[in-house]
Amino acid sequence: MGVVVTSPQFKDNARQAMADAPLQRALGHVRKNFIERRAAAAAGLPEFEALRDSARDIKNHTLAHLDLYLEEWERKVLAAGGHVHWARNAAEANRAIVDICKARGAKTVTKGKSMISEEIGLNDALAAAGVAAIETDLGEYIIQLRGEHPSHIIAPAVHLNKDQVESDFRRVHTHLPKERDLAEPTALLAEARAVLRQKFIEADVGITGANFLVAETGSSVIVTNEGNGDLTQTLPKVHVVIASIEKITPTMEDVAQLLRVLARSATGQEMSVYTTFSTGPRRPGDPDGPQEYHVVVLDNGRSSMLGGDFEDMLRCIRCGACMNHCPVYHAVGGHAYGWVYPGPMGSVLTPTLIGVDKAGHLPNASTFCGRCESVCPVRIPLPKMMRHWREREFERNLSPAALRSGLKLWAFFARRPALYRLATRLSTKALHLMGRTKGRFAKMPLASGWTDHRDLAAPQADTFQALWKQRRETR
Repeated sequence: MGVVVTSPQFKDNARQAMADAPLQRALGHVRKNFIERRAAAAAGLPEFEALRDSARDIKNHTLAHLDLYLEEWERKVLAAGGHVHWARNAAEANRAIVDICKARGAKTVTKGKSMISEEIGLNDALAAAGVAAIETDLGEYIIQLRGEHPSHIIAPAVHLNKDQVESDFRRVHTHLPKERDLAEPTALLAEARAVLRQKFIEADVGITGANFLVAETGSSVIVTNEGNGDLTQTLPKVHVVIASIEKITPTMEDVAQLLRVLARSATGQEMSVYTTFSTGPRRPGDPDGPQEYHVVVLDNGRSSMLGGDFEDMLRCIRCGACMNHCPVYHAVGGHAYGWVYPGPMGSVLTPTLIGVDKAGHLPNASTFCGRCESVCPVRIPLPKMMRHWREREFERNLSPAALRSGLKLWAFFARRPALYRLATRLSTKALHLMGRTKGRFAKMPLASGWTDHRDLAAPQADTFQALWKQRRETR
C-alpha cells in the first residue's frame, strides 16, 4: 500500500533519471530558483543565523521533553472539543482515518498536501474503503492525475515542465473545450482552480497535514501558498489532521521563530502566503469551520530515534532546503530515491523508517560537500548521520563485496603508514606520467563509475603528504 519502494534500485533509477531529457530540463529550475531565492531571503535578515541557532535549540528542548509536551497538547485539544487518535504505525493511522470517514458516511474527501499521508499510503487505504481522496495542492493534484508520488517535499511536481502539465490536463479534463488556450501557466492554474472548486464544495471530510502542533494551545498549523489548506479544513463538516510526533512545539512564540526560518529556507519568502492556526471544531459564533476536529498522531518508528544517532533528524521542519542545494538531487531528482522522502533528509530518514537493507544506497548517494547542513534552518548534521548509516551498512555486510574488499585493502595500507606513503607516492607518480599529456583520464580501469560520466583529472607529480612535508622542511 502507498508508494512502492524502489530504493534498492537507486542506481538504476539514477541512470534513468540522468537520461531523461524533460526531467533534466525541469531540474534546472531547482538549481537556479530555490538557491538564489533562499540566499536573498537569508541575506535580507541580519539575525537569520541567530534564528537558526534558536530554531535548533527549540527543537532540541522539545525532543528532550517530548512526552510532556505531547500530553499537554492532547489536554488542550480535548479541552477545545477536538479528538486525538494515537497511531503506532501506518496501519493504525489509516484505520483511524478510514473509521472517521465511514462513521460520517463520507464518499469524497479533499486533502491538503501532507507527506505523512504519502508515508502511510492514505489515499490507497481510503480508496479500498470506497472513499475518493482528491488532492487540492496544485502540485499534488497534478501528480495525482499522473499516478505519481511527489518528487520534492514542498514542490511535488517540480520534476515536470509546463507542456507535460498541459498534456495531462487535456487528457483528464475532457469535459472542457478542446480548443481552450493553455499556453500560459496562469491558464493552467485557473483551470485547476475551477475543477477543484466543486470538489471542495462536495467533500464530506477534509484532511490536512500539519507543519506544527502547539502544546500551549492545542492548535495545528499549516503553511501554504495557495489557500487550498484553508478550504480543505473549513468547508467540510469534519477536519482530520495527520501529523507525526516530532511536529509538536511548546509555545506560540516558538512557532513564530520557526516560521521565520521555514519560509525563507523553503521558498525564499519572508512568510508563506497562508499560515493557518486551527484549534478545535467550530465554536458558537464562529462564521465557518468544521463541526468535528480530529488529529491522528503518528509514531511509525520515530520514538525509536530518540536518544540515538539519528535523533537530530527529528528536528527537521520539512523545508526542502537540503535537496534544493544537493548536487545529487540536482542530477537525479526525487523519484530516483525510491520512496517518500528524497534528497539528503531522505537519505537519513528513509533507512530509519524502512530499513537500511532496503535503503542502503541512499546514504551513499552523497558527495559529502556539506551544503545540506550549511543551509538547514535547524542545523541538522546530515552528512554525519549518512556516515552513521554507511557504517551500519558495512557492519551488516550489506555494502557491495567490491566496496568491502576495497576498504579492507585501504585499511591494510592505512595501518602501515610507511607502506601507505610509498604506495600512494608510486601510484600518484605513475598516474601523473600516464595522464600528463592531456591532464585527465577519459577512461580508467577500476574507476569506470566516475569516468563513464566525467573525466578524472590527472594527479600532480607528488602526493599531498609529500608536498606538505617538503614545505615544512623548507620553512
